[in-house]
Amino acid sequence: MTLAERIPALLREREFRRYWTGQTVSLAGDQVALMALPLAAVLVLGADAAEMGWLKTAELLPALLFNLPFGAWADRRARRRHVMIATDVVRAALVLSLPVAYFLDVLTLGQLYAVAFTVGVSGVLFDVCNATLFVALVPVERYVQANSLVNGSRSMAWLAGPGAAGVLVQILTAPFALVANAFTYLVSAACLARIAPAEPAPAPVEKGHFTEGMRWLVGNRSMRALFAAAGTVQFFNFMFSTLFVLYVTTTLGLSAGVLGAVLSTGAIGGLIGAAVASRVVRRIGVGRSTVSGFLGFGLPLLLVPLAAGPKPLVVGLLIVAEFLSCVGVMLLDIAIGSFQMALVPDAIRGRVMGAYRTLNHGFRPLGALAGGLLGSALGLRPTLWIATVGTVLAVLWVLPSPLARMRELPEPPTEPRPEPRPEPGSGPRSDAGPDPVAVKGAEG
Repeated sequence: MTLAERIPALLREREFRRYWTGQTVSLAGDQVALMALPLAAVLVLGADAAEMGWLKTAELLPALLFNLPFGAWADRRARRRHVMIATDVVRAALVLSLPVAYFLDVLTLGQLYAVAFTVGVSGVLFDVCNATLFVALVPVERYVQANSLVNGSRSMAWLAGPGAAGVLVQILTAPFALVANAFTYLVSAACLARIAPAEPAPAPVEKGHFTEGMRWLVGNRSMRALFAAAGTVQFFNFMFSTLFVLYVTTTLGLSAGVLGAVLSTGAIGGLIGAAVASRVVRRIGVGRSTVSGFLGFGLPLLLVPLAAGPKPLVVGLLIVAEFLSCVGVMLLDIAIGSFQMALVPDAIRGRVMGAYRTLNHGFRPLGALAGGLLGSALGLRPTLWIATVGTVLAVLWVLPSPLARMRELPEPPTEPRPEPRPEPGSGPRSDAGPDPVAVKGAEG
């Protein structure tokens, strides 16, 4: 087999390759921001646990406020790709304002809050449009491969991003490290400008247009269970992530460089997870893969509050936790995302995904705020125990649902509303193909 034949078929298609390249670069930049922004708050501005909670809340609140209206708006647009390009450019400008303010010695926590919030608003609009652009680029029989490629990029970002971010922060300081993040948004915009897929036609504006996605979502038993489980994970995991940098750098006494190395080493698990997820889904089915993904993501995180003792042991426990958790989240993302792509009708995809993210991601700022408040009241380690145990227990929502018993993906729907049809069961199907919900990294 030649080298060209080893390249996945989708990457031999120019438009998907450009789309994937933009996503890959942007995801790497997001990992820089994921470390540099909280480190700027902690190391430059001396933020405490409560202020870190407010920063994370500002970053995540847009998902609660804007996913639903932006989803309804996006379904009525004919050129969603142009909107995505504009949001990339806006995010680049917003992020660049932070190193400029730091250079002028006027950087404040208030500006960090404002930039985190407005970048989050732009990200929500990008994501609801991206869901439709994805299905315009990828045929249904290649959903598994496409989602594996995109999630592989996310794992590559986890692998390279934190280590690069740690080095950049130590060399340039946290605010100046954000220049790299701004640059990646511009690369993403350039890649999107060079593709022109045939996007689905805009949905007509009818009575109930705004609430159609929400009504469809709550009317499907599997989607309800998935929402409850993923929402629980989002709440507790963002309690965890809000305090993680502060816990590692203060309680455990690790440097930014060591933290970056730990996260990069753990991300190797994400690459492995993305590489094997499609085979796992085919072998054990989408339902068991979903259950395994929830457990595989949550259980290893218990090692983080458990970490204590000599520094090599602490670092080793963090590496194992990150490695195994990243394997689990890749399996979960690919199984869940592909299930959603197959189940949701194109005509209401933006509204359904907007409603799902409103309900699901809306738990993120609540979790971040709770993490900050509990971290101040109870301490960092006890709060991390609460967060990790809660994450593990989220799988209980899925176990009694039809989703847990499915082997193959559901047939692509022909009508916007699922309830008149029997919900897809667990019978075999030969033309299945799977996508992600991204509960750990960056998201989706």
